[in-house]
Amino acid sequence: MPYKDPIIHIDEQLCTGCRRCAAVCPVDAIIGEPGHPQTIDAHRCVVCGQCVQICTAYAADNESTAASRAVKLQERGQLPNVREPLFAAYSSGDIQKVKAVLADPKRFKVVQCAPAIRVSLAEEFGLPFGTLTPGKMAAALRRLKFDRIYDTNFAADVTIMEEGSELISRVMSGERLPMFTSCCPAWVKHAETAAPELLEHLSSCKSPMQMGGALFKTYGAELDGIAPSDIFSVAVMPCTCKKFECSREEMSVDGCREVDLVITTRELASLIKDQGIDFIHLPDEPFDSPLGKYSGAGSIFGVTGGVMEAAIRTGYELITHEQIPNLQLDFVRGEEGIRTAEVQIGDLELKVAVVAGLKYVDAVLAKVADGTCPYHFIEVMACPEGCVSGGGQPKLLLETQRKIAYQARKSAVYRHDSHQKVRKSHENPDIIKLYKDFLGEPLGHTSHHLLHTKFVDRSLKEEMS
Repeated sequence: MPYKDPIIHIDEQLCTGCRRCAAVCPVDAIIGEPGHPQTIDAHRCVVCGQCVQICTAYAADNESTAASRAVKLQERGQLPNVREPLFAAYSSGDIQKVKAVLADPKRFKVVQCAPAIRVSLAEEFGLPFGTLTPGKMAAALRRLKFDRIYDTNFAADVTIMEEGSELISRVMSGERLPMFTSCCPAWVKHAETAAPELLEHLSSCKSPMQMGGALFKTYGAELDGIAPSDIFSVAVMPCTCKKFECSREEMSVDGCREVDLVITTRELASLIKDQGIDFIHLPDEPFDSPLGKYSGAGSIFGVTGGVMEAAIRTGYELITHEQIPNLQLDFVRGEEGIRTAEVQIGDLELKVAVVAGLKYVDAVLAKVADGTCPYHFIEVMACPEGCVSGGGQPKLLLETQRKIAYQARKSAVYRHDSHQKVRKSHENPDIIKLYKDFLGEPLGHTSHHLLHTKFVDRSLKEEMS
């Protein structure tokens, strides 16, 4: 079933019909003739937001249009007092909802931030591409009056424990191979729409964002002595499709939504500006423990190949009971396209593939369907450079700017990883404690209940029935 309210929109009053959006859409969801306003096929759309990133049709702001511009911004869920160009392609905003919750003293407000946010948020405040600001980001969120500042990186470490264990189980049994990652909601939606017969090949793991949300309202609620129903959970994401993901019916635990609201990097920057917070001069502050402590492996989820690299770091040691010889796995690092490798893990020759950019995945799906796919494990990210190039990241109008920014963000992610004392998910002390005190073991009863899910047939045949 499609989501009830579209998240990606094209304003027909502003659209010039240049079809740049159609050129970057990986699933041909943009409909229209050149020179005429475009529309979006909501069923086919994967909500990746790449059309939003590339759109250059905008309304020039002047005194005569200020009032109508303010109205449009409010209709879009954005802040009318933050002066940004009004583009034809845009994603629905939720800042006003967040402001209302932050002003409610009865709600216990929890926030998590994806790995890619800390390497891009500073661009919105005039700092160079790739400036790494996790401490300032945590400080800004405290000044916005969130009660707990947690980190999706922690949940990424949990994901590796679950997904790595699932991969090992499948490889050893030879069942449901290859196994695809399930972290990227745009990729998951595309699989549900275009290849529902292959959904058993996706990992059953929820994304780190949803795992984090489930843990905040169970384990975190216990630690804080707060009723789960009193917790309002916000996620700051580089991805517009995360808004869709958090609204999925299955993304709830014991009757509570795991993540109540998602805002993008751009929205967080607007909220910080709206509240008059001097981001550049904020001191560095830590995330809250224990759900804010992460390994280097958790931080590299923000780049293409990062999930694969993190999984191999842990999988190698779980299988061989030996330390992995090299933590920097260059063979899975790269740019847009498909990369493949064979990894010797003890007696196992693990065959892996990394798909960066959703337009490349259909060829892989075809091989899976006809039984000729040689890989054990396949990472898929819808956006061309992974989450650092997500549809909710700071908007850059020039192609040269985007290339420079994406490379700088990736370099910052890898630098952040290299500076962590712990660089493997299974060695994160707070992850070890989480399993000891609460989850039990990966793929166990509690983990299955909280951290795993099923996917939905969204094919046109299913939609019309």
